[in-house]
Amino acid sequence: MLRSHNCGELKSSDINKTVTLSGWVQKVRDKGFIIWVDLRDRYGITQLVFDEKRSSKRVFETAKELSREFVIQISGKVIERESKNTELQTGNIELLVSELNILNASETPPFTIEDKTDGGEELRMQYRYLDIRRNNIRKNLIFRHKVTMEVRNYLNNKGFIDIETPYLIKSTPEGARDFVVPSRMNSGEFYALPQSPQTFKQLLMVGGIDRYFQIVKCFRDEDLRADRQPEFTQIDCEMSFVDQEDVLNQFEGLISHLIMEINNYKVGVFPRITYNEAINNYGSDKPDIRFDMKFGNITDKAKGKGFKIFDSEELIIGFSIKKGASFSRKEIDNWISWVKQPQIGAKGIVWVKYNEDKSLKSSVDKFYSENDLTEWIKIIDADPGDLIFILSGKTKKTLKQLGELRLAVAEKTGLRNPEIFAPLWVTDFPLLEWDEKSKRYHAMHHPFTSPKKEDLNLLNNSPEKVRANAYDLVLNGNEVGGGSIRIHDSKLQKQMFNLLGFSDEDAQSQFGFLMGAFKYGAPPHGGIAFGLDRLVAILGGKETIRDFIAFPKNNSGRDTMIDSPSLIEKPQLDELGLELKKI
Repeated sequence: MLRSHNCGELKSSDINKTVTLSGWVQKVRDKGFIIWVDLRDRYGITQLVFDEKRSSKRVFETAKELSREFVIQISGKVIERESKNTELQTGNIELLVSELNILNASETPPFTIEDKTDGGEELRMQYRYLDIRRNNIRKNLIFRHKVTMEVRNYLNNKGFIDIETPYLIKSTPEGARDFVVPSRMNSGEFYALPQSPQTFKQLLMVGGIDRYFQIVKCFRDEDLRADRQPEFTQIDCEMSFVDQEDVLNQFEGLISHLIMEINNYKVGVFPRITYNEAINNYGSDKPDIRFDMKFGNITDKAKGKGFKIFDSEELIIGFSIKKGASFSRKEIDNWISWVKQPQIGAKGIVWVKYNEDKSLKSSVDKFYSENDLTEWIKIIDADPGDLIFILSGKTKKTLKQLGELRLAVAEKTGLRNPEIFAPLWVTDFPLLEWDEKSKRYHAMHHPFTSPKKEDLNLLNNSPEKVRANAYDLVLNGNEVGGGSIRIHDSKLQKQMFNLLGFSDEDAQSQFGFLMGAFKYGAPPHGGIAFGLDRLVAILGGKETIRDFIAFPKNNSGRDTMIDSPSLIEKPQLDELGLELKKI
């Protein structure tokens, strides 16, 4: 070993010990006759002392060559530090160096390796290996490790078996775009990288594994954003002989355990709401319930009073902001401008102030009496001191707009506290959604999701009314997991494929292996997959996943560190039977 201790463990009880440390030079302070060096490794920082009088001439002169990020090994005596540093674990001691060995010199790094760095995001991604040396990123990666180990231990203790599934699989038409891999040995044919191990985990249930999990890489060739990467990690789980209630109870336990172990926060009962309730009450199928601000539909009470904007619209709906009556007119006007931006697309906001003295003031006093406004207040459930924001328009669009406004107001007023955790289940999603472009139904989740038993009679005549036996776990306004009870009957699976526009030949070609397996005694089964990247970020108090991934891609899907994706040489293309077309 090139060290006897790490740079974060020496303390007062080690004074007078002779030790050996190795690490990176964080900082050098040269006073001429004495040199102080902060030596850093993953565990912490230890201050080194090179003294012209107490150190040998060779060691002292070598110390003058040191600069940031040199990798060095030193030996010396632990002594008491005159000027204590309470911010360091090792702040009571320092090391008087007797031996110094430069293991590797370093060029000046492109940005400072400190918590508050001078490097922009793109520069730090280009030199990600240097960025990982900073406390912020390193702690995030260690935090991710801690979460992952808790997941593994919990599921292992619950009888789940960790099984790997293939990365080179068959491309299927449902879902997002696949990343494809050409096969050299089978010219003209392609593998796909898995968007999830869905069919394989179902086959494991047919194989009698009973409880499976895997922390697995998945791949989707889709547009990127702060919480999405082309390659991502799932906690993938499946269980046999279960219904929806069994799955929800099992994984409520996992999430409660993680939040307690990682954040020392006890969550209570997980609320359960239907998809329709989520959309109608919050304008989103992943509502943030750390705060209330539930919608109230005042359409029937607001129409027919001569206010043309409301009279001509399909939906009139609003929410109350606690203590919002104190908002100035300028603040309200700023929110009106906010909803008019192209990303939101609303025409404006109608507002009502319900003052502490119970008096009322609105932007539509000309059209509505105090009794009218009082009816609105009851429906929207406002209290004295609150402010009501109201939008109107087409139902689907207006609900979405109000949902965006709700989140923005909550963010601005400090209601989205990252130290509070509010999970909930959203259930009863539509099984199918109609796509006008392709003129056919698409699976809301995936084609293996079972319909609710009580809706099976609607499959042939009213498929749009069929609810899926599916569920999403939402945490602080983010979907962190989703799953369903699967179809385990080959006849029902065939019916589902027909609804999705598959011919019998197409279904056999794409999924014949699964339908064939169902003929040999497939058990009732269901499962869930959690997005590990997103879950870790939320548990870490963030919503952006990039800083919790060792080597992430940028918003264009590029790895700027290794310059990927990149062109490949013509001989490689020829060997694969591919031709690069010039654009």
